[in-house]
Formats: sequence, structure tokens, C-alpha cells
Amino acid sequence: MPLALLALAIGAFGIGTTEFVIMGLLPEVAGDFGVSIPTAGLLVTGYALGVVIGAPLMTVLGTKVPRKRMLMLLMGLFIAGNLLSAVAPAFAIMLIGRVIASLAHGAFFGIGSVVAAELVAPEKKAGAIAMMFTGLTIANVVGVPLGTLIGQSIGWRVTFGIVAGLGVIGLAGIAKLVPELPRPEGVHLRHELAAFKNTQVLLAMAMTVLGFGGVFAAITYIAPMMTHIAGFADGSVTWLLVLFGLGMVGGNLIGGKFADRALMPLLYVSLGVLAVVLALFTLTAHNKIAAAVTIALIGALGFATVPPLQKRVLDQAHGAPTLASAVNIGAFNLGNALSAWLGGMVIAAGFGYTAPNWVGAALAASALVLAVLSATLERRDRTQSGAVSSATPAGQRTPVHH
Repeated sequence: MPLALLALAIGAFGIGTTEFVIMGLLPEVAGDFGVSIPTAGLLVTGYALGVVIGAPLMTVLGTKVPRKRMLMLLMGLFIAGNLLSAVAPAFAIMLIGRVIASLAHGAFFGIGSVVAAELVAPEKKAGAIAMMFTGLTIANVVGVPLGTLIGQSIGWRVTFGIVAGLGVIGLAGIAKLVPELPRPEGVHLRHELAAFKNTQVLLAMAMTVLGFGGVFAAITYIAPMMTHIAGFADGSVTWLLVLFGLGMVGGNLIGGKFADRALMPLLYVSLGVLAVVLALFTLTAHNKIAAAVTIALIGALGFATVPPLQKRVLDQAHGAPTLASAVNIGAFNLGNALSAWLGGMVIAAGFGYTAPNWVGAALAASALVLAVLSATLERRDRTQSGAVSSATPAGQRTPVHH
């Protein structure tokens, strides 16, 4: 794997840390600004929605810019947003900083996926994409717990200052290691937009929203579920999130390994088992050891879907993959926002802290249904195109000259 993938992974590590670390620091931020926890939760929602909006917006703006330069500009935006969050004098200013940082997120992973895939041989594309996403998964094992610990002991502003520093390292790495890749000739915005007329691209994105939404329905409410239901101490949530992160790293590597060989079977297995595990989490959440194992499994199964779904979008939007790739990253965050909202609704309705797991199971099962539908439509189209070519009269075929 080329060294340039390491630079992309470092950028991904910083982005992953800033996205998730806020969940562990909400009480500190809320206390500092004198706002309620639900109000501070807007820093999570605002970031997720910023990714959804920023992914297509920044990618469209970047269609006229070489990909390496665009990746550097996005890291600059990420640094600025985190620095603003670190020094924010008021809650509204911090929220603006979070949104600025989030605008870089979708386009960075979208353009980064395309760049990663271009740096390697065709049969290693999913592995290269997984390598970049390893930065995001390791952020959940190292960056988020460390950032939470620093934020709780020294101050949350220090955490965001360090995250901005990670952005600087990522920017320097991209400048030094990523080669100058020419903008593909003849690809215009209308070509990029044309990918969204492809049913298979839309189905892959819907699978992303529902499949990863299933994961976040459970994980968003992991702290109250583990402390109130499983009986863990408040301080245990950090290492439970480390377990989730370790699961994500393993799942991402497995997804990258098998997506190049058996993409659709991998999606069937990971989404199907994810739905079952999330449903069982309503029972295993009552036992500490079973709950810990389940959390790691959810991370592994959820992230095993990321490389194949991202590769499926790249494959189906061939010729103009950049915008579709970025929008698919937005789809992950749309799934996060949707499932967090649905999970909050079932808790507020009085169904208890384990109720979001049922929501997650239903979302993952829905994604599996779409995967089966996608494969069925693909087989039908292949059969029809084969029938058309075999029905073409011999005289109309192009002669072959030897």
C-alpha cells in the first residue's frame, strides 16, 4: 500500500476524533456554557447535518480543483473549525466551529476514497479505501478515549486544540505524500449528477443510511443504557467505547479484504447478522460481559459494511464517482442523525433505554432487504442485456478482423 494512504488515514483519524469525542464531553461543554445537555447535543446533530450538506456542496466546489489541492483545502477548513471550537467564547460560536469542521468531512472521505482507489491496482481498491477508513476506526480506539480523558481532566478546549494539531499533521502529510493527480478530463458537474439517475447508486446509498443507522441507534445511547441497565459505573463507558472501536477496526479490515472478492455476499452476512445482534442487545444489555461482547460485535458488523458500500457506489457511478462517493459519506451521517432521533423518540415514549436496539435491528433488516433487491435488479438487467445481444442478427454484428 502506498505511503500516501497513511497521510489520508491521519486526516481520517483527526476527522473521526472530532466527530465522536464530543459525545463524551457534552456534560463539560454544557456546564461551561451554562446550557442543558439536550442543547449541548446540538453539537452532535449540527455536525452530522453539516456533513450531509457539506459533502455535495464542497465536492461540487471542488470539481474545478485538482484532487490533491482540494484535500489540502478541506484539511485547512477542518483545522479552522476545530480552532474556533477550542477558543469559542459562547455556545453559538462553538456550534459554528463544529459546522465549519463538518463541512470538510464528507468531501474529504469522498474525494479521499477516489484518490485511494486510484493509487492501487483494480483488485486492491476496496483494501485501499479500507486503509484510509482505518484512520477513522482507530480514532474510536485511541483518539476518542484519549480526547475524552484530556477533556475531562485538563479541559475540553485542550482536546479541540489537539484535534486541530492533528489536522495540521494530516495537511502536511497530504502535501508531502499524495501525488498530483490530474482532474479527469471531460468529467463535468452534469456527469457527476447523472450518477444519481442510476437506481443501483441510490440503493447503495439507502443501504448506507439504514445499515449504519442501525449501529448508531444503539451506540448513541450507550452511556445511559450501560449505566442504568447493565450496571456499569460512569467511568466504564470510555473502555466500552474502546471495545466498540476495536470492533470497528476489525470489521473495517475484514470488509476491505472480502469486498474485492465477494461484495454482495459480504453485505448479506454483515447486515443480516447485525440485525440479529442488535435485536439480541435488548437482552444482553442486562449482563455486563454479554453487553461488552455485543458492543464489540456491533462495531465489527457495522463497519464491515463500510468498504463494500463505498466500493459499490464507486463501481456503479463509474466515470463520475467523486460526488456520489462524497454523498455516500453524507448518507452515513444522515443515518447517524436519523437513528439518534428515532432512538431518542422511543426512549422519550417510555419504552426504556434498550428500545433503540429494536430501532437499530429494524433499520439493519431494512438495509438487508434493499441489498437483496439491488442484487435481484442487477441480475435481471444482466439477463436482459444478454438476451438483447444474443438476439441481434448476425449480419448486424461488428465484423472481427484478424
